Amino acid sequence: MKKNLFLTLLCITGILISSCNTSTNGNKENNTTPATEPSNNIRAYLSAAAAEITDHALSDINTLKEWEDQRAQRYDEFMEMMGLQDMPPEGSRTDLNIQHTGTIQQEGFRIEKLYYESLPGLYVPANLYIPDEIDEPVPAILYVCGHTNDQLAHYQPFARKFARLGFVCLIIETIDRGEVHGEHRGCLVRGWYDWYSKGYTSGGLELWNAIRGIDLLCEMPEVDPDRLGVTGISGGGSQSFYIAAADPRIKAAVPVGGATTLKGQIGQRSIDDHCDCMMPVNTYRRGFIDIGALIAPRPLIIAQADRDAYYSIESVREMYDGINKIYSLYGVPEHATLEEYPRGHAYQKGIRQKINSFFLEHLMGKEVTPEEAGDIDTSAHNQLPIEQLRVYTDGFPPGNRTPTIQDSFVKLHEDPEITSEAELEAYRNSVTDFLKSRTFGAFPEEKAPFESRHEFRSIDDYNSVDRDVYSFISEEGWRLKVDIRWNNDPDRRKPLMIALKKQGESQKEVKDFVAGLKEEWNIAYLEVRGVGENGWDPALQRHIRRASAWTGRTVASMQVYDLMRTMEFCRTLDGVDPDRIGIAAKEEMAAVAMYAALLDGNCHTLILKDPPATQDAPSRPDGQGAAIEMLNCLRITDLGQLPALLAPAKIDFQGEVPDTYQWPE
Repeated sequence: MKKNLFLTLLCITGILISSCNTSTNGNKENNTTPATEPSNNIRAYLSAAAAEITDHALSDINTLKEWEDQRAQRYDEFMEMMGLQDMPPEGSRTDLNIQHTGTIQQEGFRIEKLYYESLPGLYVPANLYIPDEIDEPVPAILYVCGHTNDQLAHYQPFARKFARLGFVCLIIETIDRGEVHGEHRGCLVRGWYDWYSKGYTSGGLELWNAIRGIDLLCEMPEVDPDRLGVTGISGGGSQSFYIAAADPRIKAAVPVGGATTLKGQIGQRSIDDHCDCMMPVNTYRRGFIDIGALIAPRPLIIAQADRDAYYSIESVREMYDGINKIYSLYGVPEHATLEEYPRGHAYQKGIRQKINSFFLEHLMGKEVTPEEAGDIDTSAHNQLPIEQLRVYTDGFPPGNRTPTIQDSFVKLHEDPEITSEAELEAYRNSVTDFLKSRTFGAFPEEKAPFESRHEFRSIDDYNSVDRDVYSFISEEGWRLKVDIRWNNDPDRRKPLMIALKKQGESQKEVKDFVAGLKEEWNIAYLEVRGVGENGWDPALQRHIRRASAWTGRTVASMQVYDLMRTMEFCRTLDGVDPDRIGIAAKEEMAAVAMYAALLDGNCHTLILKDPPATQDAPSRPDGQGAAIEMLNCLRITDLGQLPALLAPAKIDFQGEVPDTYQWPE
C-alpha cells in the first residue's frame, strides 16, 4: 500500500518512472525497462571496449586458409594504423645517403658511427657493430632502443655481445632520446591530440626508420639479407613487434617487455604510463594479438618480467595465447614462446642468455645452450662513453626534419577543385565513405534498442510551453536524456532544434543561445557523453582521450554518435517533423554538430557559433578542455570544408567565423 501511494505521489508531481509511464506525446517505441541499466561510466565503457577487442581477436579464424585469406588485408590495415600507407614501396624508396662520421676499433669488432636519411631530411643516427675478419656474409641484428637517454651508450653491451658472437648489429636511436630530439609523447605530454586526427603515431615514424635501417643492412656486403633479427626492450620491445610484423625480411624476433593486451592496458590503466609510440592509431580496433599474429610462423620469443609496472604478466600470457593460435595453425606452436623471468621492467641475466642462444639457433643454425651463449658484459671499463659514440661530431645535418616530422609524415587532405554539383556530390560521398570506415568505424554495427522512458513532464501555463524529458539508450552502456520544450502543440508535427550543451556551460547560457529562434521551432536540450551529468572528472580527461583512441574512437566521435542517435530518437516522437530537425552548437560542439549532420544526411538547419578553425591544432597539455580530435579525419577533410558538404542544409553562422571556412563559399 505504501509503495503504491509513493508511486502515485510521484506521478502527481510529474516525476514519471517506468511504473508511471504515460505520455501525451506518443513515443512510437514501447517504453520498457532494460534488464541491465546503463552505468554511464566512461571507465567501464572503455574497459569493456578494450576487453571486446582482446576477447574477439582472431575469433573468426579457425583454419590456416581462413588466416591466409585475411592476412594481406590485416597487414595493410596494420601499416595504415602505423601511418605508413603513403610510404614509398620497396624498390622506389629514396636514397639512404649514408654518412659515416667515425670508426672505433675494438677487440674483435669495429663500430661505425653513421646516420642515414629514412626520408629526405629525416636523419637517423646509428652505431654499426661489424665483427672483424668476415669472410662471407653473416647474419645481422637490428637493436631498437627503449626510452632512455644516451641510447647508443646505454644499450651498447648488447651490440658488443652480438658482434662477439659473429653478428653484425645496428643500433638506431629513437627521435625523442637521441642526439636530435623529436617528439614521442605529443598526446601524453604536449596536448597534441591532433595526432589522432592526422592518423599519426610516433611509433609509426620509428617503424619507418627501422625499415630503412633494414634497407641499410641489406645493402652491406658483410650481411646476409636472408638472416636478419630484431630485438629491444620497452619501447624497443613494442618496436620489435611492429618491425617483425611489418617487414618479412626479419626472420627471428625477441620483443622484451613491450606489449600486452588492450584489456590489460585500459582495464588496469597501465596506458597512463605509456608513451604514445606504444600503440598504433587504432582505426581497425586491433591489439598486439593481431600484430603478433602477422609475425607467424617466424621464430618469436616474447620475453616478459613477472612484476613489470607497465604490463601484468597475466595479460601478457593472454596475449601470447592469442598469438600462438596462429602459430598452431601453421603447425609450429614451438616457434612462439613466452619466456617469463622475475622482477620488474628490466633485463635479467637468464633472459639475456636465452636471447643470445635464440639468435644463434635461428640465424646461424647453431645449437648453443643459453649458458654457453653467455651474457652481456656490463663492466664499466669495457663501455665507451656517449661522447665517443655520438654520431654528429661536426654538428647536426642541415635541414633536419626530426623536430617537426609529425607535421608532414602523414599525407593530409587538400582542398579539391570543385566545378560542378556532380563533382561536389562525388566528393561528399568519398568523404563520408572514408569517415565511416576510418574515423567512425567504432560505431556499433547494430544499434541498441532505444528502451525509452518518459522521465518527467510539466506545463508552464504562463508561457504556454509543455516540457517532456525522455531518456533512451544511445549505445550499450549509455542512457541519455533529451529535454524537449514544446513551443507548439505537441500533437502537431513541427520543426525541432536540438541545442547541444558544452562542458561547463550553464542551462541559462544554452537557453539564451537559442532564445532568438522563431516560435515555430520546438527546442530539445541535449547533454552528450562528456557533458553535464554524462561527464567525468576533468582530471580524468587525459586518460579518457588516450584510452578512447587506443580503442578506436575519440571523445568527439562518441559525441557524434550520441547526437545522431538523438536525432533518430526524436524522429520517433509524434510532435516532431522528421524532415525538419536542426542542431544548434557553440565552439567545440559545432564540430560534433557538423559531423553528425553530415553522417545523418537529413539535417535541416545548423546554427553554429564560434566554430573551431581546424582539427589540426593542439589542445591543453594537461589533456583537459575541448576534445575535437577524430581518428584520421584530417586525411580526408577538415572543419572548414564541412559546410559545403552539408548542402542543402541551411547553416547560420554566429560570432566569429574562421578564415579556414572560406573554401565552401
